[in-house]
Amino acid sequence: MTDRPFRWGLLGAARIARALIPAIREAGGEVVGFGARDPHSARAQAFAQQWDVPVLGTYEDVIAADVDAVYNPLPNDAHLPWSAAALRAGKHALTEKPVALNTEQAQAIADAARETGQLHLEAFAYRFQPHVDRVREIAAQELGEIRAVRGMFGFHMTNPDDFRWNADQGGGALLDVGTYPVNLIRLLLGEPGTVTAQARWTPGGVDLGLSGTLEYPHALASLDCGFDWDQGGSTQRLTVTGTRGTLDVDGVFHSHTQEPTTLRVETGGQVRTESLGPGNGYARMVAHFQRAARGQEALRFTPDDAVAQARVLDALLQAARTGQRVPLAP
Repeated sequence: MTDRPFRWGLLGAARIARALIPAIREAGGEVVGFGARDPHSARAQAFAQQWDVPVLGTYEDVIAADVDAVYNPLPNDAHLPWSAAALRAGKHALTEKPVALNTEQAQAIADAARETGQLHLEAFAYRFQPHVDRVREIAAQELGEIRAVRGMFGFHMTNPDDFRWNADQGGGALLDVGTYPVNLIRLLLGEPGTVTAQARWTPGGVDLGLSGTLEYPHALASLDCGFDWDQGGSTQRLTVTGTRGTLDVDGVFHSHTQEPTTLRVETGGQVRTESLGPGNGYARMVAHFQRAARGQEALRFTPDDAVAQARVLDALLQAARTGQRVPLAP
């Protein structure tokens, strides 16, 4: 074990990187610096000054730097090339969700991690929030056999230049906010056998809104996501219904909460509430990743899990485009 802080390099100056910098510092890590397409741009210089983080140069310079891990929050089409490059350069990699554009790319990242012996994690920080662990406990222990799960995540996106409007860059509601309910449904129920979906499409071929169903032997799970929902914020909800009761959570996918998250549980005709948090899922995720990289604990979510996640997303998009039920390979 070393006393040296765990050293991170960041790719780009994305908005989400602003959540990771304080999380890395809270977890005892060190942000060595970040790279930019144009290291001399006003945007890069402003980011460096705001967060007191040096500009190391380009993305290549970050990967070549003396860092233990690279964080990749770039647009979705840049996840595979840069995360794989980091892994092959002997760096661990934390990649924003979705891990890649499709299952084939997700598998390529998993293969790179396996071949190099480096760790790779898809950065679903919400999974490290205390209320998510409690949701899983209640679903497993109190609700009986799960029959239905419904997850919703949507907001109103107004920036016309955002890459999420670009199909070639992996835009669309499903690959952005829709990844969360899919991920949590999989945490609760495992892998579905078949999926169906319908979507509203932009002229550029991006799903503006998508609703889907994940089919299990004894349960149905549904998800709803969109880019033209609540203009005042975001909608994030989960309902889990079993043979003995129901669990409801609002704000379930928040990765950094300033207030407690409330769980409403109804079983046997009785209703109770539990409050968990507040919590910083980003800091918890970073701390876990650092411990796993140092061999102190096993990685909670493997690259294979990210591949399975991508497989469900691919199937949902196929179902929405074709109007057909799409089976997933066992």
